[in-house]
Amino acid sequence: MLKQLFIKNYALIQELKITPSEKLNIITGETGAGKSIMLGAVGLMLGNRADIKSLLNTDSKCIVEGHFDLSLYKLESLFKKEDLDYEATTIIRREISPSGKSRAFVNDTPVTLDVLKKLGIKLMDVHSQHETLQLGKNSFQLKFVDVFANTLTLRNEYYRLYQDYKKELIYLNGLKEESAKATQESDYNSFLLQELAEANLQPDEQEELEERVKVAEHAEEIKLKLNEGLAILSNDEFSVASGMQQLRQALSQLAKYSDTYKNLADRIESVQIEVNDLTSEIEREEEKVNFDPEEAQMSQERLSLIYQLQQKHQVVDIASLIEIQSNLEEKVSRTLNLDNEIATSTKKVESLLQECTAKASELSKKRVACFDKLSDELTKLLAEVGMGDASVKIERSEIPLENSGFDEIQILFSANKGIAPQPLAKVASGGEFSRFMFCIKYILAEKIAMPTVIFDEIDTGVSGEIALKLGSLMKKMAENHQLITISHLPQIAAKGDQHYFVYKDTSSDKAVSKIKYLEESERIEEIAKMIGGDNPSSIAFENARELMQSS
Repeated sequence: MLKQLFIKNYALIQELKITPSEKLNIITGETGAGKSIMLGAVGLMLGNRADIKSLLNTDSKCIVEGHFDLSLYKLESLFKKEDLDYEATTIIRREISPSGKSRAFVNDTPVTLDVLKKLGIKLMDVHSQHETLQLGKNSFQLKFVDVFANTLTLRNEYYRLYQDYKKELIYLNGLKEESAKATQESDYNSFLLQELAEANLQPDEQEELEERVKVAEHAEEIKLKLNEGLAILSNDEFSVASGMQQLRQALSQLAKYSDTYKNLADRIESVQIEVNDLTSEIEREEEKVNFDPEEAQMSQERLSLIYQLQQKHQVVDIASLIEIQSNLEEKVSRTLNLDNEIATSTKKVESLLQECTAKASELSKKRVACFDKLSDELTKLLAEVGMGDASVKIERSEIPLENSGFDEIQILFSANKGIAPQPLAKVASGGEFSRFMFCIKYILAEKIAMPTVIFDEIDTGVSGEIALKLGSLMKKMAENHQLITISHLPQIAAKGDQHYFVYKDTSSDKAVSKIKYLEESERIEEIAKMIGGDNPSSIAFENARELMQSS
C-alpha cells in the first residue's frame, strides 16, 4: 500500500506530496492540469526509462519517491533474492540528474532498473495502454482463470513438478550426448588405457633407469676411476690409509706430553675410520660396475618406451602418465556405466512426465469447471458498467506441456448483441478494453491481495446511472484494496474516501502543476463544478451534496 508519494521537478510538477487513504482516492482537475503527468512520475518510480526532457528545471535533479507498507505482501524472499534489506515500510526513490543520469534506490540501497521493475510490479498496478495489451495475451488470461478457479496452489505444485521433469530431461539428454561422444572415443580410449596398463609404470623408475643407462654407457671409465680412487686410498705404497696410520702412530706417541697431541691423535683416528668406510663403499660400487650388454639394452628399451609414451601424451614425467591412465580408466568405466545411468534417468523422466501430466490434467479440469461461472460474472459486471449487450466466452485448447500446464486459454468477447464473441485483441475498443480490465480487476480483488491499483480515467465513455454503478463498484473494491482513480465524473468523485484536486498555477513566470487535498466543503464545491461548470448553480451544489451523501 502506498503511504506517501513525493514528486519534485518533474514535467510541470515543481513539488507535490500526497498521503493517500488506504481505500479509494480520487484525483480530479481541469484538462491539462497535470493529472496524467503524475502517472508518468509514478512510472519512473516503477522502473520506466528516464528522459532529461522530463525535468521542469534543467538545473536541478528530478526526484520521485514512494513510501510503501509491505506488511501484507510477503516480499521477504524477493528482497533476499535481490540482496536487499527488507523493511515493512520500504522507500523507493528514483532520481534523474540534470546530466540525464538516472539512479534508483530501495531503502537507500542502489538498485538496477530491472530490480526496480520486479519490485514495482508487486507494489503498484497502473492501468495503462501497455496493460490493455497484456489483457489480450493468453498468459494473462490463464493467470486470471487460475485466480478465479482458486488453482494457484495447484498450479505451483504442478510448476515444481514440471521443473523437476525439465531438469531430469536436461540431465538425460546430457547423458545421451555424453554416451554418443563416449562411444566414438571408446575404442581409442581403451587402446590408450591398455597401452599404459601394459607399461606398468612405477613412480620413480624413470630416474633410476636414466641413471642405470648412464652408468652402463660409461662403465669402463667409471670402473677405471673407482680403481684409481681405491689405489689412492689404500692399495698404493703411499696410500692415504698408510699415511693416516703413520700419522696416528706418531701423534699417539706424543699424547703423553700434552692433551693437545692426544686430541689430535683422536681426531686422526676418526678420519681414519671415515677413510676406511669410504674405501669399503667405493669397493662395493666398483664391484657393481660389470657391463652387461643385455641388461643395458633392456634398460634402454624401457626408457625409450617411457619417452614415447610421454611424447604421445605430451607430458614430461611418469606422474603425469599415471594420472592420464587413471583418467582413462574413469572414462572407460564411465562409458560402461552410462547405459545403466541412461536407463535409470529414462525411467525417472517417464515417471515425472506421468506425474506432470496427471497434475496438469487435474489443473485443467478445475479450470474448465469455472468457465461458465466466470463468464457469467464477467457478463454481469460488464452490464453494470454500461455494456448490457456484451457476451463473454472462455475457450480452452491443449498445447504441449509447459510451465503452466497444457492449457491455452482464450477469452472471447462481443460488445454487441447478435455478434459472436471473438478474441479480445480483435474486437474490443479502447474504452471497452478499459472497462473489461476493470471488471477483471474487480474479480481479482475479491480473490487475492492486490497491489495499489491506479485507474486513469477508466470512466471514459460512461455517464449517468452507469457512472454511479462504476463508482459503487470502485468503492466496494476499495474496501480491501487501495485504489487511486483519476476521474472526470462527479458520480465517481463523490465515492472517494479522499479527494485530491490537481490544478495549474500560473502566478509565476512558469506554469506549474499543484495538488490540493480537499476538505468536505471543498469537495462539494469541486463536485458541483464538475456538474455545472466553473459557476455552479445552487442545484449543482444540491446534486453534489446528494452524491456525497449517497456514497
